[in-house]
This record gives sequence, structure tokens and C-alpha cells, in this order.
Amino acid sequence: MYMKTPTRPADIYLRFLQLADAIRGLPALPALDPLEERILALVARMGQEHERLSVRDMMAKEEFGSPATVHNRLKSMRKKGWIMLSDTEDSRRKQIELTQAALQHFDKLSKCLVEAAKGG
Repeated sequence: MYMKTPTRPADIYLRFLQLADAIRGLPALPALDPLEERILALVARMGQEHERLSVRDMMAKEEFGSPATVHNRLKSMRKKGWIMLSDTEDSRRKQIELTQAALQHFDKLSKCLVEAAKGG
């Protein structure tokens, strides 16, 4: 199949979305709902910046909804294998971290972005 070279920056992004959708169909981890995807992105960014993010910190973020909603999503994401909770110096506080499978998912997305930017 012949793929023409992207002519606009938006073409690269749209190609990335197409490639990303293709890897989402692979049975690596159960799918996330849109709110869980936003939470996952925040957990990933905080980890990249070496910032701590506890369950309590996440539940205090109003942009994700009520504390009960956030707690339920974190529980779901943990069950699906996207995040894990690790101990901190305070045994009552749990740190949210990406699982190895979630990191591999981001590796695949990165490859999709590079491929889209190359035009192929």
C-alpha cells in the first residue's frame, strides 16, 4: 500500500491516531474509559517528572470528579493491570505508579508517533 508523505502537520497527528488505534486492538491490557485514560496520562507525566502522586493526592484533584469516582477508577485501573500502588514512608499513603505493562504500552505509542512522523 502506497502512503503519501504528510502534507500538513495535522496529517502526522491523524496518522498517529490511526496507528495508536491499531495497537489498542491488541490484547495487552483491558481498555480504559476516557477518564481512566486521563488519569493514566497524569500518572505517567508525574512519574516522568519524578513527582510523587498518592491516592489521596489524586482524589483531591477536582478535574477528575468526586473522590469516590476517582477512587473507583483507580481501583478499576489497578484490576486491569495499568497501575499499581506502592508503599510510602507513611503506611496509610499509597503511591500510584505505572505497571510494566503500562510502560510497554507507552513504548508502543511512542513508536507509533515516530512512525507517523516519518510518514510511513
